[in-house]
Amino acid sequence: MSTPDASPAPRPVAPEELGAAAPLDAAAAPDSSAALSIRGLRKSFDDREVVHGLSLDVPRGSFYGIVGPNGAGKTTTLSMATGLLRPDAGSAVVLGEDMWQQPARAKARLGVLADGLRTFDRLTGRELLTYVGLLRGMDAATVEERSASLLEALDLAGEDGKLVVDYSAGMTKKILLASALIHAPRLLVLDEPLEAVDPVSAQVIRTILTAYVDGGGTVVLSSHVMELVEGLCSHVAIIAGGELKADGTLAEVRGEGTLVQRFIDLVGGARVAEGSLSWLES
Repeated sequence: MSTPDASPAPRPVAPEELGAAAPLDAAAAPDSSAALSIRGLRKSFDDREVVHGLSLDVPRGSFYGIVGPNGAGKTTTLSMATGLLRPDAGSAVVLGEDMWQQPARAKARLGVLADGLRTFDRLTGRELLTYVGLLRGMDAATVEERSASLLEALDLAGEDGKLVVDYSAGMTKKILLASALIHAPRLLVLDEPLEAVDPVSAQVIRTILTAYVDGGGTVVLSSHVMELVEGLCSHVAIIAGGELKADGTLAEVRGEGTLVQRFIDLVGGARVAEGSLSWLES
């Protein structure tokens, strides 16, 4: 997940400010029973607010899709929810732990695959997993065992000796997913995990994530590909213009039609004026 390079440093947020912005209703507190509960998140860049008091709850054990057009605020929202970007206001609670008041405890329960976030790519895949596991406080024997299992499951075991910087896009997504999984978190937050991934690697990732949710984990996945979310997710939220447009189970949000149609109804889309591109037809 990334933010504009030119954005000013966000001001510090006092503890009493967190959670003070608009919640789901007039008096709702964060839901400690949810896997992820965010309340009133706000963020501005260059004096322009891009996330406007957004609140939602992700049920435990769900496969939760967050969809929206490019520039909708998905990445900024998830960056604030996972401790990568300090909010101007609002709160994020991960499995009962406040991200900005108990960050170490919240992050210990969380695995993140952030789109565009740099990693230590001058290591091999196995070295990267070892580094991440030890950084998480795991013992060396457990790190070695889990690294071997993850590399095998993600079809990376045969790449020993190759640096991550030399991985393909699909291989890179898979090793970053392995890094997010190695400490066995109960919540995964994945920003565009299948973008630029070949069909074989994408199917491997889908299989791993489905098994993870079936085993009691929770996945939050952001994407602008409606078909992907509709095929994987049990719950969905639609975000546009930094605001929550709809959320709930997949059936509740899409209603009688498809998720694509519901998305277009809520978000709208540019129309091409008749004849404006007639020069292309000549």
